[in-house]
Amino acid sequence: MVRYSIRALVGALGLLVALGVPTEVLAQSQPEVKGRIDWGAWIDDDGCMHWWADGGVEGYMVPRRDPHTGKPVCLKRNLCLVENTDTLFATDSAKLTAHGRARLQSFFQSAGAFGYAIYGHTDSRASDEYNIRLSQRRAAAVADVARSVGAPVERQLGYGERQPRATNATAEGMQQNRRVEVVCYTWGR
Repeated sequence: MVRYSIRALVGALGLLVALGVPTEVLAQSQPEVKGRIDWGAWIDDDGCMHWWADGGVEGYMVPRRDPHTGKPVCLKRNLCLVENTDTLFATDSAKLTAHGRARLQSFFQSAGAFGYAIYGHTDSRASDEYNIRLSQRRAAAVADVARSVGAPVERQLGYGERQPRATNATAEGMQQNRRVEVVCYTWGR
């Protein structure tokens, strides 16, 4: 039976060559693998973990599951720091003050979470586009401090004025809206 299969394969190849099919198509080889595969764990907005890998050509992601229950492994999320940006940054700046940097270093060294998400917010005094960029730069500055003390930052986003805690019609409301929020991920039970 194997002998007939080989004969059929050779006959089919001969027919394809006779029909003028380019030999490059017939002689396709395995692609050469170069480089490296990056991998890690990603935490979604619900705190659930997903394993991911990307070799540059094609990547994939799968949810991390508890082998005993089959349920997704999720982390407990809690808002562990809300800091008014007036205490961390000068007005219209993403450069941390010395006091703000020291406060954040102390926080991240003692918080003890598995990972952190950092969200920047502004009031509505400038354009939406400007506020988004400012809040992103501020979130990045806070994330840089976290990373400098070995705290793993899973996510950093700037929302600008889009998620106010209070009205932007009063000075007190605008002050509440100028903030950086840090979410701590801990193991859920």
